[in-house]
Amino acid sequence: MGSYVPRAFVLFNVESDSEDEVLEELKKIEGMQEAYVSYGAYDLIAIVKADTIEKLVDAITDKMRKINKVRKTLTLVFMGE
Repeated sequence: MGSYVPRAFVLFNVESDSEDEVLEELKKIEGMQEAYVSYGAYDLIAIVKADTIEKLVDAITDKMRKINKVRKTLTLVFMGE
């Protein structure tokens, strides 16, 4: 078995016409792997990883969710190599 790294998909609803602004802020967060504008029920999707689950939670709750113009998030945590 390999070592597992905590990761999460984070889906965002943001204020109208702020997708690009929020996307640029997301890209500045440590551990951010990928981030995209999406079309449908959510405006953005991001993949973030961290060394520990505590650091992952910190990145999501203390950084991502506090970005100006973020209205709502849905987080899906998973463990991957």
